[in-house]
Amino acid sequence: MLALTKKNIPFIFLTIICIFWAFFYQSSNALNEYGTEQPEWLLLIDGLIVLPVLCFLCVKDKKEATIKAVAYACLIVLVGSFVIPESSKVIWPYLESLRYLAIAAFIALEVTTIFTVFFAIKASLIKEKDPDMSISEPIEKIVGKGVISSLLSFEARIWTYALFSRRIKQQYFSGDDHFSCHEKDSTQSNQFGFILIIIFELPVMHLLLHFIWSPFVANITTGITLIGLVFFIAEYKAISIRPISITSTSLIIRYGIWNPLCVPLTEIESIELNSSFIRRAGHVKRYNLAGNPNVKIELNTGNVIYIGVDSPSDFILALEKHQQLTTIN
Repeated sequence: MLALTKKNIPFIFLTIICIFWAFFYQSSNALNEYGTEQPEWLLLIDGLIVLPVLCFLCVKDKKEATIKAVAYACLIVLVGSFVIPESSKVIWPYLESLRYLAIAAFIALEVTTIFTVFFAIKASLIKEKDPDMSISEPIEKIVGKGVISSLLSFEARIWTYALFSRRIKQQYFSGDDHFSCHEKDSTQSNQFGFILIIIFELPVMHLLLHFIWSPFVANITTGITLIGLVFFIAEYKAISIRPISITSTSLIIRYGIWNPLCVPLTEIESIELNSSFIRRAGHVKRYNLAGNPNVKIELNTGNVIYIGVDSPSDFILALEKHQQLTTIN
């Protein structure tokens, strides 16, 4: 289960007031004098005064707090426009108009941030820095280190490998020994096959949905499919570029475009070959796209990592060698 933190309080409060005030305005009960007393200022105080104050009290990063306050306020105005009876709206019609201005400002801010990150990543790649650091550092400077930066790094990695994969070389990545995974069980060839299937079926699917259902549904479905296609292209390119690396202190697992996992060598209990199918489990992490993973790594924390690599025996020997050096030092 995800642990609740102070940062979660504004969202929890938002959920509670949306449910409660939707019930209050849309039902007839003793709370609203059986539908005769439904003033809009009740939701206005909770949603546009108390909620933004909670954002600034519970979120340390003031930029993140501001973004959340504006986003939540816009959401409250949207909810209010649906649940508050028309006869009770006095200020709300004006707020509905201002909502679009706030959304436009929010989009402008995010687009500016995206372009700033884009050029920072491009400049870092030219300097031949570790590509993962080139992507994550500019983002973390703007939004800080956390869940949001991890999601943005993942998204930035998709576009980086889709557009700039030729500028990224395996030797740029941190690590003493690098191992690939794209040739195992024809992993990259299978990905290319999926890409071709998507490209060939896309126009057929669009035309069928356009004439059988509606042009709107066809456009939405095609747009979502194109986003998925970008993901597959980025994954196809990244799987052969981003290596699984071993440093003097840790194992860095990079697999496709997913965020890297850094495992300290001191946490590795045992490592061995594997040939069996591995089911999903809470204590199991799987890094494998085709066939069964061929390396099993047990950690002293009780977790187990399964990886599919091109040269499993060489990988195990190199990892054990670095473990021995770590023990000696």
